[in-house]
Amino acid sequence: MRNNNLITILNDLGLSENESQVYLSALSLGPTTIQKIARTAEIKRTTVYTVVESLKKRGLVSIDVKGFKKLYVAESPEKLDRIIEERHQQLHKQLPEFMSLYNLQGGESFIKYYEGKEGVKSVYESMIRDIKPGEKYMVMANASKVFDLYGKWFYNFIERRAKLNINIRMLFQDDDLARDHKKYEKNYNHTIKFLPKDTKLITNLVVTPQRVLIHQLNQPIIGIVIENKSVIQMHQQTFELLWKTAK
Repeated sequence: MRNNNLITILNDLGLSENESQVYLSALSLGPTTIQKIARTAEIKRTTVYTVVESLKKRGLVSIDVKGFKKLYVAESPEKLDRIIEERHQQLHKQLPEFMSLYNLQGGESFIKYYEGKEGVKSVYESMIRDIKPGEKYMVMANASKVFDLYGKWFYNFIERRAKLNINIRMLFQDDDLARDHKKYEKNYNHTIKFLPKDTKLITNLVVTPQRVLIHQLNQPIIGIVIENKSVIQMHQQTFELLWKTAK
């Protein structure tokens, strides 16, 4: 038997090709013999013995003795959750070491490029994940274009953002949707002002104390992230100047 999709998933969990095939064969057969597993998996019997021992160590196969006969039993697929959890714990334990390597790249300054809607979504998520209570979250945006691009996901995003104890201010391109959105300022815990009527934005700008996001709204959808204290400060000051004159 062979199920390529399931084998790929098991491979991603760290099982070898033979381990994946033997486990799936044993799973489908129920309590069984090495000979039947070998036949179903289409793997040499001598190899199956070695693979079964490896799966026993992983807790994915056990032995059931019936009289003088050994039967091999695949453990429930729920055991795979344990493998995932162990890997998660291992990653969490080593995360500081990974981060130390990450921080060494380029010192205190980063410029990163993200392509496509999913890539840019990940940046928005990181911005609300990393911002601290009381900090400023500044936006200059074409709200209509953003909502058109991201739909339900963006509504969900601003609902989650509203629950954070942060200072959210937005400078919007002036149009009907932006005006309508202003009615719900209290619901979304932000303050909106409008740019001059003739302003036409094809990029969004988001500024937090951690980074600046320049988000191109036309195709190709891209996001440029800058993590540099001087650049962040310059954008914060520019935003404050625009905020004072906006209505």
